[in-house]
Amino acid sequence: MFSFIALLTIFVLAIFIGFEVITKVPPTLHTPLMSGSNAISGITIVGALILAGATDSPLSQLLAGIAVAFATINCVGGFLVTHRMLGMFKKKN
Repeated sequence: MFSFIALLTIFVLAIFIGFEVITKVPPTLHTPLMSGSNAISGITIVGALILAGATDSPLSQLLAGIAVAFATINCVGGFLVTHRMLGMFKKKN
């Protein structure tokens, strides 16, 4: 299936993406739990994309596609909430 080096590369990339997702959210607006949730969603997106490309079974591809869709909705929703909260701190004209 996958070699150890390929799996290690995927794991390191998932860590990097998770770290980037967490660092883009201002810490004053989100609790660490919510930031962690966005990072997990980013890692889930990467894993589901890899799974969708690595399997030949239509059922596995369907489930991976559903996982990508739900994780994307969750990740984008977290950033939309952050954007809305940032808007609350802007000065009104």
